[in-house]
Amino acid sequence: MSAATRTPTDARTWARTGTELLLDAVASLDEDGFSALSVLPGWTRKHVVAHVAANADALCNLVHWAATGEERPMYASAEERAAGIAEGPALSAGELRSWLTASADRLAQGLDGLTDEQWQHEVVTAQGRTVPATELLWMRAREVCVHAADLGTGVVTFADLPRGFLAALAEEIRVKRGLAGLPDGPLPEVAAWLAGRPHSLAGAPELGPWL
Repeated sequence: MSAATRTPTDARTWARTGTELLLDAVASLDEDGFSALSVLPGWTRKHVVAHVAANADALCNLVHWAATGEERPMYASAEERAAGIAEGPALSAGELRSWLTASADRLAQGLDGLTDEQWQHEVVTAQGRTVPATELLWMRAREVCVHAADLGTGVVTFADLPRGFLAALAEEIRVKRGLAGLPDGPLPEVAAWLAGRPHSLAGAPELGPWL
């Protein structure tokens, strides 16, 4: 599934599903559970949750841009983005859950408030891409779905993510990595491999991290 066939309606559904999966994955974590290592090298689950919460806050800036025309970048600087992630280990389990939930709610409300015209307004991502506001739905879907699996709690794996999302994700990463073909295997495992995450594909070459 390419960007041409992936629709904003698809992405909105996947973003909502991924948010629910993520919140379910952290619902029962205590302090030790939050402090445990995630799937991402060098990151605890606190780092992952703080990153996703800060991402929602940053996307709210782009929603504001789309709604008002006032330029508001996702992050004021690379240092600000890094600071949001680094803040995670200093917060308690309750504080992280509250931040994650509140930021997701703010973003959802902001997105729901955009008009048909505002959805077509262009904004600039943290990577410098100029995109219509509709792309924010896909950006958020990737964050919540992939990082829900990154928590490594066993509650959410790539196999639990929507199949349509996995197909769109795999195609996007395949193109960005310049791969002509993909190894044989179940779609969740292929998507995990492409994203540089743990997988069960035998003989697949190691790829660097993505997202």
